[in-house]
Amino acid sequence: MNIRSLTRGDGVVIGAAVVLFIASFLDFSSYDCPQGVDCSRFDSPNAWDSLGLLMSVFLAGVIGAALLIVSRVMPGRKVVGLDLGQFGVALTVFALWTAFWTILDVNNAGAGLILGLLATLVLAAGAVAGPLVPALKAPLLSPSGPAQGVQGGQQPYGAQPGQGYGFPGGQQQAPYGAQPSQGYGYPGAPQQGQPVQADPAQAQQAQAQAQQPAQGGAAPAGDFTPFWFAVPVARPLYGEDGSPNPIAELAPGTWYLAVEQRGQSLIAQTQDGRRGVLQDTTGIQRG
Repeated sequence: MNIRSLTRGDGVVIGAAVVLFIASFLDFSSYDCPQGVDCSRFDSPNAWDSLGLLMSVFLAGVIGAALLIVSRVMPGRKVVGLDLGQFGVALTVFALWTAFWTILDVNNAGAGLILGLLATLVLAAGAVAGPLVPALKAPLLSPSGPAQGVQGGQQPYGAQPGQGYGFPGGQQQAPYGAQPSQGYGYPGAPQQGQPVQADPAQAQQAQAQAQQPAQGGAAPAGDFTPFWFAVPVARPLYGEDGSPNPIAELAPGTWYLAVEQRGQSLIAQTQDGRRGVLQDTTGIQRG
């Protein structure tokens, strides 16, 4: 379960669901107390006194929000061939539809019904617009370093302690596939005024490597070194068995470990230990 995959749209959905649940305990309708009548003993009903209203508006919206969040942190879960997120969106829209017509049918709507209508409106808007609006697609939680999320104090396979993008003293690396620039001031580059000495063994090795044909621009599997990386946008992670359905979703702002390279694809490991194939590696940031 990757909580850091939650977006701001998911935060809107969670907040609206909490408000909707609170509204279910408020008065369903309001009334005017006549003069000379003691109305202190009169108990105005709430949504829990009407099973149909409770299930079709309040609990339907809360359950829809829960399905949306579960589908976000645990992608790939399906019911009757449909994704949990699709069920969640449908329930939130249904709750808004029912709340709208219910409040039109009530003469004196109480605080619970009015607040419930507003909550279902925000809930449905967040569920529908969350994956579409760029501002709502931004990560809900701030980005973390690669070492965060490692349980038990143990480094994952291939990880180096105290190194990586953003760590003190860590070298900032170029995006995946780019070559580090060399020149005056770069570590290992000849400084101004120093003679350049050619090593015969290195020259022969470089000549032999230059004669080998490049295969798809990918490094040989034997020379691959595991590294941390982050994706610029959310991207699916597919199973290593070639299944067309994604097993997880890599979210921006979270670091993942690349443990193997297959052509232009990477075998990535999530922070909960799942492994899969990242087919689109364009623009990823190495750590």
